[in-house]
Amino acid sequence: MLARRALTEDAARPDAVARLHARGGRTARENVAALVDPGSFVEYGRFVTAAQEGRRDLDDLLDRTVADGIVGGLATLGGRQCAVLSYDYLVMAGTQGMRGHRKTDRLLDVVERLALPTVFFAAGGGGRPGDSDIPLVSALDVTTFAAWARLSGRVPRIAVVDDNCFAGNAVVAGCADLVVATRRASLGMGGPAMIAGGGLGDVAAEDIGPIEVMTANGVVDVLAEDEEVVDVAGRLLGYFLGPVEEWTAPDQTPLRDAVPDGERTAYDVEPVVETLCDVDSVTVLRPAFAPELLTALGRIEGRTVGVLANDTRHMAGAITADAGDKAARFLQLCDAHGFPVVSLVDTPGMMVGPDAERTGLVRHTSRLLVAGATLRVPLVGVVLRRAYGLGAQAMLGGSTHEPLLTLAWPGAHLGAMGLEGAVRLAMRRELEAIEDDAERERTVQELTAFARERSSALNVARHFEIDDVVDPAETRHLIARVIDAAARDGRLTGSGRTVDTW
Repeated sequence: MLARRALTEDAARPDAVARLHARGGRTARENVAALVDPGSFVEYGRFVTAAQEGRRDLDDLLDRTVADGIVGGLATLGGRQCAVLSYDYLVMAGTQGMRGHRKTDRLLDVVERLALPTVFFAAGGGGRPGDSDIPLVSALDVTTFAAWARLSGRVPRIAVVDDNCFAGNAVVAGCADLVVATRRASLGMGGPAMIAGGGLGDVAAEDIGPIEVMTANGVVDVLAEDEEVVDVAGRLLGYFLGPVEEWTAPDQTPLRDAVPDGERTAYDVEPVVETLCDVDSVTVLRPAFAPELLTALGRIEGRTVGVLANDTRHMAGAITADAGDKAARFLQLCDAHGFPVVSLVDTPGMMVGPDAERTGLVRHTSRLLVAGATLRVPLVGVVLRRAYGLGAQAMLGGSTHEPLLTLAWPGAHLGAMGLEGAVRLAMRRELEAIEDDAERERTVQELTAFARERSSALNVARHFEIDDVVDPAETRHLIARVIDAAARDGRLTGSGRTVDTW
């Protein structure tokens, strides 16, 4: 037994390990060991070999098809239970064999029974031809993909991609809740052989779905350096493992000067998010995709929260079709796993115009409204500067009275649409009657100033369309108290509903 076990260790294949290390990779066992607590790993299926006894002798199977290319089991991370699986790139490029699928299915069944948060190192070349010991025709009865997909909303699932990841392996990544990848990663629904076989030409693996494409299009949530990817995966999983006891609150007074007074001045909203959350607790998700809307996980007083925020540096913070998709999916993720949501609003509204409508704006932005209106977790809205039109309503679950609490900062303004635009629309006939262009524009500015005064946060609060106007430095404390009120037993339960892959 000990001799056979030794054959499954990395030490039994030093040349292959050295080659993988030379190109910046880690072995499956190194990935597992780097992620979980020392001594906590309980492995499943260590002694399995590929189903190829009809074409290979036993020694070859034991040497070259170790664990049928997948290492998996139960473990702890920071003392909390989880599961971890890793395709083994040293075994036939991490391809998925039939016994490997059986191992995965067995472990996913245990994951479902125990409701274990799971990290899956997904890199590999997809389905593997040549498993001759098991009679196959189409192999379409493989149940792994359905089993993994069925866990959506029921257990947290983090996928790690640190090398080429194609076909079935890419589906494992695509079905996960969050995807973290390295610069070496390339993702695609078909690898070079499949592309060539389909008559689409010869394409190098690294050119199929390079990381700069996969971050820009939103497939990858977090980009990590090779040496940091396992730590990032652990950090992401940690958000799902419950509150942490030790946390530090940042100084809140910088929030008083965090937002420019002028509506036309853009600013970086990420420092606002980092100040509201515990020190070093924020991870921004999909930053290169729809950057006009920031999505992030963080903690407030040790409890995980999801944060939405308009980024005025991009599209003035308007809600685009991509932003609607990004935000809706993020709200589903938070709702499924019990994360309160903080929405930081500074938007001129929905994006408009013929070009925007060609993106399917009507449907895509409406996804945000549906996701917000059906949240079961607490939602707290904070208007930082501008809250105009349907875009602002979408950021607040459909109405300023949908969140458990809707606050505004003193310099904020709220309105049915941008103030100058509202003036030009409402007073169109009167303005057209003014013949002098300069006089007409002076009138517009005077009316806009009047509208601006009427739409101030204090006036909106006077009419009780929002709950309060507060010193920005009070915001974190108020958010925390509302979340405490919602979490009477100290913990919020997620809806468990399926999370859209997009």
